Amino acid sequence: MSVISVKRVERDYPLGKTTVHALRGVDLEIPEGSFFSIIGPSGSGKTTLLNIIGCIDNPTAGTVSIDGEETTKLNDKQITDLRLHKLGFIFQNFNLIPVLNVWENVEFPLLLMKTHRKKEIKARVEKLIAAVGLEQHAHHKPAELSGGQRQRVAIARALVTNPKIILADEPTANLDSETSHSILKLMRDLNETEKTTFVFSTHDPDVLKYAKSIVQIKDGKLVHAEEEVI
Repeated sequence: MSVISVKRVERDYPLGKTTVHALRGVDLEIPEGSFFSIIGPSGSGKTTLLNIIGCIDNPTAGTVSIDGEETTKLNDKQITDLRLHKLGFIFQNFNLIPVLNVWENVEFPLLLMKTHRKKEIKARVEKLIAAVGLEQHAHHKPAELSGGQRQRVAIARALVTNPKIILADEPTANLDSETSHSILKLMRDLNETEKTTFVFSTHDPDVLKYAKSIVQIKDGKLVHAEEEVI
């Protein structure tokens, strides 16, 4: 069963007197539990596609369904609930809250949900901080962490609500090669243990050995797909 279904999706942006066709009739089915890579050069449309899947942007045409819900039919509150309960995001610039420490950054999405008791929150945050190897840094602010450590915080924060899907936009773009491989291995391990669907974009061919499935995008179109590469 596909946890993400993209059908004939187009996304156009006006640019002066012209129109930029960022996505051109994209069809994509991603099964639950996948570790899925969207690869393509800068400007190919991969971030646009990820943003539309994550309900950050809306398609000009076509439909997107997340866990059986067609997102274009949802109102603003339903979209907010979908993003909070079923989606997690990992951004290349981390997007951590600078005034909060590691523990508080990871805890924050659970507080927004308002559905967990304090004991449950504590247990979940402890588990995820341990999973990303940051027990000794739980009370450090983002500015006191390395790039790799900040990305680990972002991964823990994305996973803390136990979402069905994690969307990661160029998650290793600001990291050195060794740290990049460490982060990707961590994501792959969490995919296997938590059974979370990971969808990440990249233009770095070195990271593809971690993906289970790959699609390539160029000029807004899917041009190649390789399933179950590992």
